[in-house]
Parts: sequence; C-alpha cells; structure tokens
Amino acid sequence: MLQSLREQVLDANLELVRRKLVLYTFGNLSAIAREQNLVVIKPSGVPYEDLKPEHMVVTDLEGNIIEGNLRPSSDLPTHLLLYKHFPEIGGVAHTHSEYATSWAQACRAIPCLGTTHADYFHGAVPVTEKMPPQEIAEDYEKNTGLAIVRCFESLNAAAIPGVLVASHGPFAWGKDAAEAAHHAVILEALARMAYLTLAINPDSPPLNPVLHDKHYLRKHGKHAYYGQSKR
Repeated sequence: MLQSLREQVLDANLELVRRKLVLYTFGNLSAIAREQNLVVIKPSGVPYEDLKPEHMVVTDLEGNIIEGNLRPSSDLPTHLLLYKHFPEIGGVAHTHSEYATSWAQACRAIPCLGTTHADYFHGAVPVTEKMPPQEIAEDYEKNTGLAIVRCFESLNAAAIPGVLVASHGPFAWGKDAAEAAHHAVILEALARMAYLTLAINPDSPPLNPVLHDKHYLRKHGKHAYYGQSKR
C-alpha cells in the first residue's frame, strides 16, 4: 500500500540527514495521502542508515497502524493534529536542528530581518506558548500539536510554513514530503542568519513591510513571476 509515498517519505527523511539537520535518530518526517486519509511516517528510533521504504509506517488519522511492523514515530500525534487542522499541508518535518532549536529553547520567534527570510515566510517564524504541566504530563505529543494550532489561530499556515515549539524545536511543512523537508532546511538557514545578524548588530530592525511583501509575493500567489512558468 502507498509504495510511492513510502519512497517519497524515506527520501525526504534522508534529505534531513543529507542537510545535517538531524543527529542519530533525532527527527521525523511524514506525508499524507488525502484521498485515503492515510499517513506515512518514519518509524521510531530506527537509525536513518538502516531505513528502507518498507520500514515506513502507514497509519490512519486516528493513529491506528494500517501497515507496518514497526512503531511509528512518537511524534505521530503532533503530525496528525496538523493534518487535521491544516488541509493544505501534505507533509510535516520535525527536527532538532541546531539554530532553530536554539531559538525555540530561547522561546523567541525568528524575526524577518532580510529578503532571504521574506522569500519563504510571509512573517516571522512564530514560537508557541509554553505548555502547562498538565498538557506535558498527559497526551504530550497531541498537546504539542494543539499548541501549534493555537499559535496559528490568526496566521496562515500556507504562508508561514513552519513554527518553533517553545523549549522543544522546529516543525515545518509543505504540500508534500519533499517540500516539508525543503522548508525544514530553509527554516534552519533563516534561524542561523537571524542569529548572526543580531550578533553583528543587536539593533537590526525587521525588514521593511513593503520589501517583505515584494519578495514573498514575487515567488508566491497568482501574481508570482520568479522562476519558470509551468506548462
């Protein structure tokens, strides 16, 4: 079942390794087949170098294993909440990449300081509120997803394809597994550049909104003109 999607999810997980966003068994990436409402996700705690397509676990949106002999990632409930609440999402990536995780541990959003950020995120990379003890004690991974959902009550998940979970780390998403991995890589790069910018000049202001809009909208939306037209 879903052999092609299993292969896509495996390759996207390995892209996180290739781009040095994960160490050992840290991190996970999933994708959803919307027509079947089935999710394919990396198994829990299996070294990346050992992973094969058949190791990917298929579940339904309630977390029931449909196919696979391994346990799915422990972060599966977070992924499922995001798929349920954001229908535009087709893939979700979670890492503990160094710079993005540092911003998350500092409980600080990543401000948009330049046009590289604006090319991908139509706003700052937000950070969730800290989870109260009762949400950590029970259904932690599900409540992590709910914290992200609350963070995006007034934000557009398609225009801001990532978030920092306070004291934890980044989640990123996209229309499919490959784009989720791509956005995870970009999020780490933006986190590093913001850190370095503020180290050089702590008083660096946010990007001018007009320039921010220009850079974002030339790559996204119906009037985008960056790159080649699709025929």
